[in-house]
Amino acid sequence: MNTFGTLFRLTTFGESHGAAIGGVIDGCPAGITLDLDFIQAELDRRRPGQSRLTTARKEGDRVELLSGVMDSSCGELKTTGTPIGFIVRNENQHSNDYDDLRDVFRPSHADYTYYKKYGLRDHRGGGRSSARETISRVVAGAIAKLCLRQLGIDVKAWTQQVGDIACERDWTKLDLSLIESNDVRCPDPAIARQMEDLILQVKGEGDTIGGIIAGVITGCPAGLGEPVFGKLHAQLGAAMLSINAVKGFEYGDGFAMAEKRGSEVNDQFKVDSLKFNEECSDSTQRLADDKHHSTFNFQLSTTTNHSGGIQGGISNGQPIPFRVAFKPVATLLRQQETIDIHGNPVTINPRGRHDPCVLPRAVPIVEAMAAITILDAFLLNGKSNNFKFQN
Repeated sequence: MNTFGTLFRLTTFGESHGAAIGGVIDGCPAGITLDLDFIQAELDRRRPGQSRLTTARKEGDRVELLSGVMDSSCGELKTTGTPIGFIVRNENQHSNDYDDLRDVFRPSHADYTYYKKYGLRDHRGGGRSSARETISRVVAGAIAKLCLRQLGIDVKAWTQQVGDIACERDWTKLDLSLIESNDVRCPDPAIARQMEDLILQVKGEGDTIGGIIAGVITGCPAGLGEPVFGKLHAQLGAAMLSINAVKGFEYGDGFAMAEKRGSEVNDQFKVDSLKFNEECSDSTQRLADDKHHSTFNFQLSTTTNHSGGIQGGISNGQPIPFRVAFKPVATLLRQQETIDIHGNPVTINPRGRHDPCVLPRAVPIVEAMAAITILDAFLLNGKSNNFKFQN
């Protein structure tokens, strides 16, 4: 289960304290121009050591593309349609920081569950369960974004809440151009400062804190999603819940709809445009004549978007807003009680370099998983026959 996706598929490999993190992307359309600066910029948004709010681990996180790309006649790097292999080398591991934890199950980590499943575990930063694995997702997500860009589909995410400090929930009331204007990646500068202060306070106490990342997918055409068990929101949920520390996913009005009545949240349709066949120019007559109803196409939108752009598991053409809940990081830089592999009680006082809050660095990961999911749904739906990629 190290592969995600059906047609656009990502297989990841590597551990936090191994030689490298890497992946193989299969099913990427041929002829896509790859902007290496854009891919690296996406990795830079995820990399450690980027601000005082994140872990102090220093990694360049430079991606190396090994296959599936070639220089075109015009000097651009393009995909060939074959598997794209890539690696990002680990450069700054401090494995000795974990020597005291070799035989200890850290509270709320994957140590115990990995041990019960495999009979052994990598105590150095969690090995495969480390969030460093998400490097591969960001690379694949960047390539997926470059594909979606040609289709007019955009994915954005931001920090919406840290602890009990939250910005406006309605994304249409936010200036999303400000997401990258602060270290916490919140589009409300005043709220961002409060979030930063809280994170630094928690960090100084050797503690951690969770929060919520919000996102929105715009430009998504109607018709994406595969009923019954491949519903688009189910695929997005699976993508988000596969990210380290994620505890919840909702789209549209989500759990708030549980308190509402149908009359409050039903999304009413309106006609955006009509396209008539050439055989009849009188649109009024055509609309009035039932026998001709099958000879025109219409595009609908909704006056509200409580459903979150998805109905019956299929996109309806409206924006898809969603929220992802993250728990606090499990590693505390303070004393904790736990159990070792022999069943003995142990007191630990972990060392190492850890994020007091994962949200700022998780924003590009959330975007990446959304982009991968939407591109996969697009290809699975056969939409490449209707929306041609620019070769």
